[in-house]
Amino acid sequence: MSRSPEFRLAQGALAGVRQDLFDNAFEYRLLPPMAVDGVLTRRLPERIRNKARWTPHAIVVGIAFFLFAVGTTIVSGNGLFVLGFAGLPTLVVLLTLVRPVLAFWASLAMVPFVAALGSYGDGWPWGPTSGMAHVVVMTVVAARTRPRTAAWMWVVSAVYAFLATGFLGRGGPDAVAVLFPSALVLLFVTVLQVRREAKQEVTAQQTVTAVERSKRTLLEERTTIARELHDVVAHHMSVVAIQAEAAPYRVENPPPELEQAFVTIRENAVAALTELRRVLGVVRAEDYEAPDAPQPTLADLEGLIGNVREAGLDVEKTVTGAVRELPQGVELSAYRIIQEALSNVLRHAPGAGAKVEVSYVLGGLGLRIVNGPARGLLKAASQGAGHGITGMRERVTMLNGEMTAEPTEDGGYEVTAFIPVTREETDQ
Repeated sequence: MSRSPEFRLAQGALAGVRQDLFDNAFEYRLLPPMAVDGVLTRRLPERIRNKARWTPHAIVVGIAFFLFAVGTTIVSGNGLFVLGFAGLPTLVVLLTLVRPVLAFWASLAMVPFVAALGSYGDGWPWGPTSGMAHVVVMTVVAARTRPRTAAWMWVVSAVYAFLATGFLGRGGPDAVAVLFPSALVLLFVTVLQVRREAKQEVTAQQTVTAVERSKRTLLEERTTIARELHDVVAHHMSVVAIQAEAAPYRVENPPPELEQAFVTIRENAVAALTELRRVLGVVRAEDYEAPDAPQPTLADLEGLIGNVREAGLDVEKTVTGAVRELPQGVELSAYRIIQEALSNVLRHAPGAGAKVEVSYVLGGLGLRIVNGPARGLLKAASQGAGHGITGMRERVTMLNGEMTAEPTEDGGYEVTAFIPVTREETDQ
């Protein structure tokens, strides 16, 4: 049987009241310490900052004893009556520290008892101390729960006041004196709650976005490296195929087994080259255009430095060790690392000078690119935050090398990398 929208709306409202004010109403929920990472609390000394975490607890306790002091001045006479009149609102406020929802129901339940003890029968449903205590209780509970709970508490309090005024003939102005300011306070607390939840959600989304952006950047850099190394690998595979095809003609009367071996080598090389091009087609971007010129090597480093100097960067190059030809993958990666490091200097440290050191050592190739601090009005930005450092690390890691990128003591930036190269790789 289909039910009307009004019925479903009422059913949802009752479910909300049950969930917020009845389910787990007796649950023990100690008020947690306040966060001390705010704009003001961060500036406090550490000892004071640790104590500032308990500020909400101190405020609630202070208000509770203030109500106790007010209650003792309003009622005079028997000590038990005074203690009950002043103590019940105090206990209800303190209860918000451990069982917030139960404190709300206790605040409503204590009203007739406080009214009887205070002998102000026509002034209830709320008297001076019980009215202030009820506003404080709703404020604390609203701050500790979801925004919807604040609305339900005010509605229940309004219904309670309406029943007391309309059916019991009690109250009147005192009910308005509690409901109106409580509505303003609850609205303010709700706005703060919504703002805090929105801020937390934005922070979570920003964190997720940053992680996803980092992953996407890493994939883009790896794709770029794969496209660039394709030319290097394709060249070697082409050479293998050509040499395997020409090898039988260099030997007089080669045995059939040798001819078949070279045919197999050529077929495997051509198949590998075909698969390599197919994979490159998968990772290639839609706007990617294959380069017309061969991939650069360290032999082209002088041209790169010349272009950077024309852009206004003073670059000093130093080469140490016995210069030798390295594997093309190492040469390409080293060139790209230097290129990206110098580009970072142009972007993040305008006016600074740079030094490029290339060291040919026995076990591999060492690189060091260092720049001074930015000059003029522009300040040097963090070079480690961009995508360039990620690409450099990927290239070095791919070659089983090591790399560091960090600021220098004088405000500049330094990138160092070591790419291992064995003797067998150099001889190939």
